[in-house]
Amino acid sequence: MSAANIEIRAPYLMFLGDVHDQLAAKTATGVVHWRRDDCIGQVRFPDCKADLGLSDMSVAEGRQAGAATLVIGAVNPGGVLPDHWVAAIVESLESGMDVASGLHMRLAAQPQVAEAAQRTGRALFDVRHPTGNLPTGKGTKRPGKRLLTVGTDCSVGKMYTSLAIAAEMQARGWKADFRATGQTGIFIAGSGISVDAVVADFISGAAEVLGPANDPDHWDVMEGQGSLFHPSFAGVTMGLIHGSQPDALVLCHEPTRRKMRNVEHPIPAIDACIRGHVEAARLTNPDARCVGIAVNTSALPEAEAADCLKMIADQHGLPTVDPVRTGVAALVDALA
Repeated sequence: MSAANIEIRAPYLMFLGDVHDQLAAKTATGVVHWRRDDCIGQVRFPDCKADLGLSDMSVAEGRQAGAATLVIGAVNPGGVLPDHWVAAIVESLESGMDVASGLHMRLAAQPQVAEAAQRTGRALFDVRHPTGNLPTGKGTKRPGKRLLTVGTDCSVGKMYTSLAIAAEMQARGWKADFRATGQTGIFIAGSGISVDAVVADFISGAAEVLGPANDPDHWDVMEGQGSLFHPSFAGVTMGLIHGSQPDALVLCHEPTRRKMRNVEHPIPAIDACIRGHVEAARLTNPDARCVGIAVNTSALPEAEAADCLKMIADQHGLPTVDPVRTGVAALVDALA
């Protein structure tokens, strides 16, 4: 099975376990937002601090309601499968469900899960692990247009912004496709390559595969990952920038953060982020430019959010939107 052509059976039962905050359930949150009709309910342990707004169910109740796949919608440092989640996963397999995971740890690496899958004949999907051979990037100019979302930090809305831009393009009748580069995007789109699980030498090649040569007026909207300024994830960002060969960049930002997620480094200035990402992009596309800024203002009240967007737009002279509150029409207008 190719990582670029997975087929995960719906409906989904979303598994959150006992994640410690809402952001740790961002995979599940994204799937529910974009594929709400395919999500039957959620499985939460007593100490879970996240809520998807779905009905709470046991594994047995979810299966009885028609769930075909248990989706592990949680993320954690290291992407490991906690031992105390295993019983619920085995129960899901024994009830007749497949199990899909976006964790770094492969499901079959857990002996009880592997045995249950083999015994029941149910499928295990590790969407974070691409299969097959990927090329190294070549940086050769190819036809078609590409837009890449980048960020001042990880988990600032790059996937949501990319999906919204692709949807806006399609609504206008443009030729456009969303290209998933992370586990949540793959669950939503049904295809893609999780580039943070690709061996470093092949990340740019994976991006070239995801956004291949196309019609001159076709846009591939490439989902961004990490940030060039994040000490943990700059490497995957750089490979994705070079392989995407973007004509346009959209910078994503969360204005209330003072330091990057899970590290002590401060959030860099927006103008420095724009310059750094554009400079990196011009290795493979000398015409790359930043066309706008997408700001996640979810932590701000309405009036304060509006002031924030205006201030950033005035400071940087670029269209500035919140993809949820204002939509992304202004960003797509900048490409016309």
